Amino acid sequence: MSKSISILDCTLRDGGLGLEDAYKNKLSDISFSHEDNDAIIRNLNRTNLDIIEIGSIEISDDDKTRFAIYQDVKAISALIPADRNPESMYVGLFRGPDTPVEDIPVHDPSMVDGLRVIIRYSELDKSLDFCEALAEKGYKVFVQPMLTMRYTEEEIDRIIRRSNEMKAYALYFVDSYGYMQAEDVQRFLRRYDEGLDPEIRIGFHAHNNMNLAYANVLSFIGSDIQRELICDSCAIGMGQGAGNLQTELIAPYLMENFGKKYNFRSILEICDIIESYSAESIWGYSVTRLLPALHKTAYKYAVSLRKHYKMSFAQIDAVLSVIPEELRHRYTPENTEKLLKLAGIR
Repeated sequence: MSKSISILDCTLRDGGLGLEDAYKNKLSDISFSHEDNDAIIRNLNRTNLDIIEIGSIEISDDDKTRFAIYQDVKAISALIPADRNPESMYVGLFRGPDTPVEDIPVHDPSMVDGLRVIIRYSELDKSLDFCEALAEKGYKVFVQPMLTMRYTEEEIDRIIRRSNEMKAYALYFVDSYGYMQAEDVQRFLRRYDEGLDPEIRIGFHAHNNMNLAYANVLSFIGSDIQRELICDSCAIGMGQGAGNLQTELIAPYLMENFGKKYNFRSILEICDIIESYSAESIWGYSVTRLLPALHKTAYKYAVSLRKHYKMSFAQIDAVLSVIPEELRHRYTPENTEKLLKLAGIR
């Protein structure tokens, strides 16, 4: 077994969810135009990037295609270019185990090669059962336990065991709140490497709340572990909250140090498109997004306290310092009010 590194570009998927999130929280009303969506996919197809994620899958009464969210596997698969690059794998992401398994078609060559599944902490076994069903239907399955730092040792053991049993394509650890340090990255990497079957890849999805995505990914790919590794990235770091590792930052590094043959000019074409979406600061490092990472809590609390309650950074820090464990991972407007009462402000 030898080490190889792959990039999974999730600009459309994570960027789309970031746009949807900003829309739902009344922070912005911008969305992907059909023209930009098509242009991004065309350019991604030319990049030679290893894995391309073209959106999310979620059953909905609303048309969410402007956020790169599609109703089913067939709808998202229809986006794959007819002249698809044979060097790239195409994948989509299920936002949870909500789609009835019987409604998901058996894999055939016209469909996305792989499916990523967000593992829902409150429905761990249901989520893993869903992953296993997708594997049985012939898809390459990426197991994605969000906020991996939240999981107990026993739960991590269970996820590793089930990933082996279903012969998952990859098991990820995900820094959803952006507070992982290099030692956390190494701990999960070695834990996964010790427990996973050799053919299962290890993936890492970094967030940039503390401006550590690039440093943490360099720690991830720079380890002495001999296994196939996958790092997620987005053009200009687009994504939810503080956003992600930048594709235009990691691609040249892998080209120079690992001999990757990416088409950097096509990556820059995507950056030109995405830059127009960055004007409203929907994603990226900010003190507002740093503070919840320092308190290891959902970033939306801080965004709400800043945008809707007009609090200073010091006030936000004081409020988040008293957050109880039962509210830490469960942002809602109602829970924000509860938190304010606990802080003596309401």
